[in-house]
Amino acid sequence: MAMTGPQKTVAQTVSLVIFMGSMAWASVPFYDWFCRVTGFGGVPGQVETASDDVLDQTIKIRFDASLNQGMAWEFKPVVREMELRIGETGLAFYEAYNPTNRPIAGQASYNVTPYSAGAFFEKIDCFCFTEQVLAPGERVQMPVSFYVDPEIVADRDGKFVHTITLSYTFYEIDIPEGYAALETETTQDLN
Repeated sequence: MAMTGPQKTVAQTVSLVIFMGSMAWASVPFYDWFCRVTGFGGVPGQVETASDDVLDQTIKIRFDASLNQGMAWEFKPVVREMELRIGETGLAFYEAYNPTNRPIAGQASYNVTPYSAGAFFEKIDCFCFTEQVLAPGERVQMPVSFYVDPEIVADRDGKFVHTITLSYTFYEIDIPEGYAALETETTQDLN
């Protein structure tokens, strides 16, 4: 049996709403992945070792933290700013706190500004590389180690950068399978 005009329109509209909802749900993790792969939007690189070259020239690094809408955590940098020699390894901490009575999993997306510095900001290790799960009332300090590549001083735009801001946004994700026991224990403790 063929659909009539109004039935076809309703079916198309419902399909469009479902498609758009799916795209909105996938947009944050997809955008984060896209930026990591392409370096778009000031996303820093990931390296395994520190820089071999450290210059006498310094650069300020500022730290910023925000939460995606609906994320119940409290999240902030422990120190708002530090000054490092270019090429020197820096270590900064961000603090997260779960004030709720349920475990919450989060993933951080990140970028640096100005965008021209993204290609020179190298992360060695970061809490943002993995999912984070906080139990009810849990407070943690999460490290990020990094350096600014000395090549920045020879770059056409990079040589004018004197301050870089590293920004993180945490958004809530489903609790990973390995943490299912935490969720079950918390639910039992509340009953």
